[in-house]
Amino acid sequence: MDKELLAMLVCPLCQGKLKYDREAQELRCVYDGLAYAIEEGIPVMLPEAARPLDVDEKLPPSPGRTGEG
Repeated sequence: MDKELLAMLVCPLCQGKLKYDREAQELRCVYDGLAYAIEEGIPVMLPEAARPLDVDEKLPPSPGRTGEG
């Protein structure tokens, strides 16, 4: 994803910063709990098309978390 484009994009609901997840090909808004898909290099910035984030995805990683339950 183009870094300049990524720097310009904001969440369409709250105008907050988005976190780029390269592996999942998503832009995530932790505040609204939504993940916007990137399809063929184009971000789909429609709230109705966004995926709700899991609770674990909303939490910031902590030094003690290993990802194991």
